[in-house]
Amino acid sequence: MSINQDQKNRIAAGQGFIAALDQSGGSTPKALKLYGIDESAYSGDAEMFALVHQMRSRIVTSPAFTGERVVGAILFERTMDDRFGGKDAVAYLWEDKGVVPFLKIDKGLEDEADGVQLLKPIPGLDALLARAKAKGVFGTKERSVIKANNPAGIAKVLDQQFELARQVLAAGLVPIVEPEVDIKAADKEAIEVELKKGLLARLDKLDPSTPVVLKLTLPSVDGYFQELVDHPAVLKVVALSGGYSRDEANARLARNPGVIASFSRALTEGLSAQQGDAEFNQALDATIESIYRASIA
Repeated sequence: MSINQDQKNRIAAGQGFIAALDQSGGSTPKALKLYGIDESAYSGDAEMFALVHQMRSRIVTSPAFTGERVVGAILFERTMDDRFGGKDAVAYLWEDKGVVPFLKIDKGLEDEADGVQLLKPIPGLDALLARAKAKGVFGTKERSVIKANNPAGIAKVLDQQFELARQVLAAGLVPIVEPEVDIKAADKEAIEVELKKGLLARLDKLDPSTPVVLKLTLPSVDGYFQELVDHPAVLKVVALSGGYSRDEANARLARNPGVIASFSRALTEGLSAQQGDAEFNQALDATIESIYRASIA
């Protein structure tokens, strides 16, 4: 199953960044609270997800949000099945905004073992991938977390990520492989040495005609992921904000040429449900501009 070449070229050329709009059950209350909606404002998952969809719709339908600066957007499964501006969400992103749609497929993290958190099993994955492909989704995102420099644990994370990546590629989609390194890890720099070594070894076994996207924590050493940026089996290296403030994440990103942002919390920082549309759009425009500038630096 072939991938959309226009979308592939859009990500490869990457003049801009990927917006992560994929907060799920666990992270949604926090995202809403930052947006100025307290937990007392809703009861139950249905109301919570309706409110977060309103937030995402407001972002995506804003005149500030276009393919000129935002090359892609990662959606939560419920969002993929929902609508933006009265139109199927996936079609709206690509047809109306020129933004490449991705889908978060992971179901959260296992408990920590060997200094890492692996992906939980993903039941019904083949059916989900087929449905996403049929809707016009370009790729997927799957996140695990590394918390300590434990070579066995890091190898398990990477083996699981690449096994899943092969399944996604077989479905005609492009995986965003995301082995996040906890920014609070005491041995973060040492983890990144082990991680890069493991990534390069596995990337060397991939067919460059079906490349993957890597989503990584901004490295302790500027430019440390250059070999990954240049690897023939890597379509793009994108960075997560990982708990850094937007200013800090942007500053670090700007020191890593060839890497673009894929920020979630740093994208919505400063936006609020209480803002009128003019104020909201102005705040979003300034945010998008700052992340865009850091991504093309």
